[in-house]
Amino acid sequence: MNDSKERIAAELLAVRDRSLAYTEADDDLLVRQHSPLMSPLVWDLAHVGNYEELWVLRAAGGIEPIRPEIDDIYDAFKHPRKDRPTLPLLGPAEARRYIEGVRGRVLDVLDAIDLESADPLHRDGFVFGLVIQHEHQHDETMLATLQLSGQPGLVREGDLPQGRGGGPEEVYVPAGPFMMGTATLPWAYDNERPAHQVDLPAYWIDRLPVGNRAYAAFIEEGGYDDPRWWSAEGWQWRQRSGVSAPLFWVRDGDAWWRRRFGRTEPVPMDEPVQHVSWYEADAYARWAGKRLPTEAEWEKACGWDPEARRARRYPWGADSPDPTRANLGHRAARPAPLGAYPAGASAYGAEQMVGDVWEWTGSWFQPYPGFRAFPYKEYSEVFFGQEYRVLRGGSWAADPAAVRTTFRNWDYPIRRQIFTGFRCARSELV
Repeated sequence: MNDSKERIAAELLAVRDRSLAYTEADDDLLVRQHSPLMSPLVWDLAHVGNYEELWVLRAAGGIEPIRPEIDDIYDAFKHPRKDRPTLPLLGPAEARRYIEGVRGRVLDVLDAIDLESADPLHRDGFVFGLVIQHEHQHDETMLATLQLSGQPGLVREGDLPQGRGGGPEEVYVPAGPFMMGTATLPWAYDNERPAHQVDLPAYWIDRLPVGNRAYAAFIEEGGYDDPRWWSAEGWQWRQRSGVSAPLFWVRDGDAWWRRRFGRTEPVPMDEPVQHVSWYEADAYARWAGKRLPTEAEWEKACGWDPEARRARRYPWGADSPDPTRANLGHRAARPAPLGAYPAGASAYGAEQMVGDVWEWTGSWFQPYPGFRAFPYKEYSEVFFGQEYRVLRGGSWAADPAAVRTTFRNWDYPIRRQIFTGFRCARSELV
């Protein structure tokens, strides 16, 4: 194998090791549904193998189907998560055998494929990037399921750098155009393309994500009970749901506690807040006299280099993420303290824009001008409209293979089980 193929093989091995680590639990835990918002873990495990079979073996490799009879079961668009426990799912042992058999054939396809082919699935190993990122995204989903399960001891812990105090609350982004999206990153998804110029007025954006201490102040000052801070839809949701704090937070006297992967601990006030919905983030921003940044504002503050007049792959440049720059890849099962990564700052001085928590933006998930679906419409196109809000940046649970300044995530504005937080922005004062 050449160097590119060896790198792809290593990425395939790493993501599979991760999937198997998250499904080492007892079979009962794997086959149960812990929330109607999530699939049983065993569904995710077999689904990543089926997706790999569909795209690498059949679409790119021209290989006859291995298990065509299970295609319908693992079609994410045919069966909502709440209904998946009723399907005839492969059991844990059979699912592991299936994905192992698929993977052996995938490596054979990798060995034979021409990465310089004109075929867009083959070129630069796009189809392998597709399945690697897809599996990492399901691994993050499995972590959210494990958090909802409340079972202790199922995820690893690790050390994170200390935070630091001081520094400006906001950074300034001058008016002017920038290039949004990408035309060059080989594994970028269709919704990140094409690159296009966006001209923005000047604005301020928070240097750091909103922290637990600041969010607790919002709660203490009655933020959940004052309709002035909520959109009409958000206030309706607030009344229906009865929420009064981030998901997994519990009040005990004067102190806030949280449940995190089966353990109860004091809420660390110096961490970014997580497990909040878009509606909660929007209400906090209004209470703070600010707003959520638009998706374009977020991307410019994160990835644009105004001196070089080009986009960066990561806020700091082209170098791959490492433990001094960002909290990615499940180094620890929590966000890092605020101010922990000054070396990961963007050209404008914004910090912790990748890793730690997905950040809600004020934008709906819409196509870029000139968008073309590839390799299938159901990845992005069917979600465009005014149902899903855009999230940016990646969380502590996201792998670097699926994180970049142009990467777009999206979800319903009510979702809280995902590892979401936010930062605020404001327009320049006239």
